[in-house]
Amino acid sequence: MRFRDYRFLWTASFCANSAQWVQILSVGWLVRALTESSGFSGFLVVTVGGLSTLPVLVVGPWGGVLGDRVNRRKLVIGIQSFMGVTAVLFSLLVFSGRVEWWHAYLYVLLNGICRSVNQPLRQALIANTVPREVLINAYATNVLTITGTRIIGPFLGGVLIATLGFAWNFALEGIFYFCAVLCLIPMKTPYYQVVSSAITHSPLADLKEGIRYIWRQERVILNLMVLGLIPNIVLHPVWFILPVFTAEVLHQNADVGGYLLAITGVGGLVAALVIASKGFVFRRGIVLFGAVAMSAISVILFSQFPWLSAALLLIGLMAFAQTMYRTAAGAVIQLLVPDTLRSRVTSLQSYSQGFLILSSLLVGWYVDLTTVSTAILTLGVAALVLLGLSSVIFKRVRQLT
Repeated sequence: MRFRDYRFLWTASFCANSAQWVQILSVGWLVRALTESSGFSGFLVVTVGGLSTLPVLVVGPWGGVLGDRVNRRKLVIGIQSFMGVTAVLFSLLVFSGRVEWWHAYLYVLLNGICRSVNQPLRQALIANTVPREVLINAYATNVLTITGTRIIGPFLGGVLIATLGFAWNFALEGIFYFCAVLCLIPMKTPYYQVVSSAITHSPLADLKEGIRYIWRQERVILNLMVLGLIPNIVLHPVWFILPVFTAEVLHQNADVGGYLLAITGVGGLVAALVIASKGFVFRRGIVLFGAVAMSAISVILFSQFPWLSAALLLIGLMAFAQTMYRTAAGAVIQLLVPDTLRSRVTSLQSYSQGFLILSSLLVGWYVDLTTVSTAILTLGVAALVLLGLSSVIFKRVRQLT
């Protein structure tokens, strides 16, 4: 945090991630309120949460190509300005009382297109604001902007929904995006490697170069991407189910739903603080596999204890493990990749998140077919089975020191 430009980036990320968590909470509860009388409310609530990741499959890799060809900082400023405007416009639609559930789907999809480009670029900018010797600490400290905002955003959002209604949450989301832009304007990138103005390769050739690097030169990155499917695709839909779990199992309202999502921020905050200050106490391979195992076991237990105190403890433990895995994997990748390929590789690292909509559709259908507790239990068991297979296959990951 002693680096001035990193402080600007950290604060901008804090604001942008606050906006994201306010939206995740608000959209889920808004769709539930609009569809509560229908027989497919659970399906719609879960899938609207995963819909924002769908554009990663199409837009994400090309955003990484663009980030390695133009000024990353200016591109992020432009995207976040647009996101702030759309958030304010959507809040006005909710204020008007004419909002329908499909409006929320369109808004989340548009926001997801922007985020699929914006989020990897902000991660790539970390290495442009600090020297290499402190990159791991800087990357872990940046994770605090995700976990910390998961405490503040959902907590405020839940209280606002319970007291003033949904519209104010989306207005708050827009304010957060504009604050992020104000932080990025004075920021500089002293460790950015300038790309030659005479670009001879086509965008497609640049994309292929990034894919070849992962496939041939640093295969461990590909292994980490595949292993990341377990926490990011199999287990992550649990967070989208929280509105249904809160209402049907805990018999509570949106304010308690905000507390549940906020406690995931507490667990993630502790994990990020440990890595940012102490580094990795154990070998990174052990940390990666152990984190996924802890996350899966927490989900299984979460499904079986229908009490608020147990739910808060277990969902926080799951978030601790999820953050531990993502921070460890992200730090390894950022250390391996050269800056000229950083945006492309970071975007490709996030590519698997695009498949979250598929698992969300399946989980949403399964929730309406069975019960929310059964669906969560199934996700935890499936994650453990896949982890067992991965521990045998991914020898390179096990050997990471």
